[in-house]
Amino acid sequence: MLDVELIRKDPEKVKDGIAKKNVDTSVVDEFLSLDKSWRELVKSTDEKRALLNKFSKERNIEEAKKVKEQIKSEEARLPELEAQRLKTLRSIPNLPLPEVAVGKDARENKTLREVGEKPKFDFPAQDYVELSEKLDLIDTARAAKVSGSRFGYLKHEAPLLEFALIQLALNLLTSEKEIGKLIKANKLNIPAKAFIPVIPPVLIKPEAMQAMGYMERGGDEIYQIEKDQLYLVGTSEQSMGPMHMNENFQKDSLPHRHIGFSTCFRREAGSYGKDTKGILRVHQFDKLEMFVTCAPETSQDEHKLLLAIEEKLMQMLELPYRVLDICSGDLGDPAAAKYDIEVWLPGQNEGSGQYRETHSASNTTDYQARRLNVKIRPDNIYVHMLNGTCFAIGRILIAIIENYQMKDGTVKVPKALQQYLNFKEIKR
Repeated sequence: MLDVELIRKDPEKVKDGIAKKNVDTSVVDEFLSLDKSWRELVKSTDEKRALLNKFSKERNIEEAKKVKEQIKSEEARLPELEAQRLKTLRSIPNLPLPEVAVGKDARENKTLREVGEKPKFDFPAQDYVELSEKLDLIDTARAAKVSGSRFGYLKHEAPLLEFALIQLALNLLTSEKEIGKLIKANKLNIPAKAFIPVIPPVLIKPEAMQAMGYMERGGDEIYQIEKDQLYLVGTSEQSMGPMHMNENFQKDSLPHRHIGFSTCFRREAGSYGKDTKGILRVHQFDKLEMFVTCAPETSQDEHKLLLAIEEKLMQMLELPYRVLDICSGDLGDPAAAKYDIEVWLPGQNEGSGQYRETHSASNTTDYQARRLNVKIRPDNIYVHMLNGTCFAIGRILIAIIENYQMKDGTVKVPKALQQYLNFKEIKR
């Protein structure tokens, strides 16, 4: 959430920032009204407690009794008013950083660069659904019998490709030497610390999920187990962020970089009729996610590092992609700045090909840290938190199948993965 003092002192700046995210600015006035009422009630209650103490010392029983009733009445109003105030505060999204381009929606995102050669086939390109059915790699029909729509079984070589992708990513991210190379190549002023691998819980408490900032807008995407009051994560970020909730860091211990692997769950609310075939948009998928906790002055370089890692992995797999600079109107609530990577899928759009998203990298500045109460001591300032996709496994499998397809219906394995496998092509 935002700094309350910022909202009080410069509400116009806050209104300007959230307007760029297409959020109704009246929420700022609503918060200020609730905040004023809450502060006045707190002040009044405190003053009456002091008065009660005075009357008690003077043994003025009648006046003390009157004040005591007034305090009881005001204290009864405080929890509800405080809850309304906090709810409204949480509904105000993070402000875009100054360098973020102003735009209404995804159509105004800026393409920074296109990298890699798109494959040229001397045969009609097939989409991954056709190819994976023929090669028996993905079975959505049987998954539908067991689990319903938007699920799939990965079979034969597909699970082995998943484990190879995981190993490729972990070998890169856990190497201080390799991270140092990327930092140097991109002229970043941050330490060459490796990422710590984590397998986090996929079920988290409501307060942990709410603290990550996705409940106010986007909560309908989240699976909830009401009986146990737990939520299923939609990304490892949602369980790695709260790992240090209500903790303090010494500045010289930062940054903390983690690479988490988990199965993720999304309801895909509002996507009815979109990508209903295959595994492009599913309720359950596996993902490697990067999460960084750092000092505020280094977060923009850490953001560039996350993007550099994502690009490095795509280049290692020799997949053609493009990098997008996300405009203000396409930023989620917690993000102050964001990059996306989209991979070229030659079999999509009836064989004419199209780009589809595989990665994102977001700088949430101190927005999540305030909600999680994670600070740097003794400076008493909030850390900055960032997240970035390492591999959304299903989508990378799709990209490999379509870009490495051959005329005879087989699929080649990217060279970078062959060292982890005992096959170089997929065939039947």
